[in-house]
Amino acid sequence: MCLGIPGQLTEIFVEETLRMGKVRFSGVLRSVCLELVPDAVCGDFVLVHVGFALSRIGAEEAERLTALLDELARSEQAFATRPPGDA
Repeated sequence: MCLGIPGQLTEIFVEETLRMGKVRFSGVLRSVCLELVPDAVCGDFVLVHVGFALSRIGAEEAERLTALLDELARSEQAFATRPPGDA
């Protein structure tokens, strides 16, 4: 199983013959490989796993997934800060 993170494509460029792009994840920009989504254009939302954009997704789906991941992070934070033995 893999976890894909939604982000918005902000820039497209070629690096050593590979189609690459800059993708924004909650304010952070990362370079990702776009070879698996040749039809992606700037402004599109993509699902990214280990540096590869796997698919294009709609803005509503990206927003829904981002909210879900934020909720999971808050739950993990709450769990990690509980005193030992607290159920």
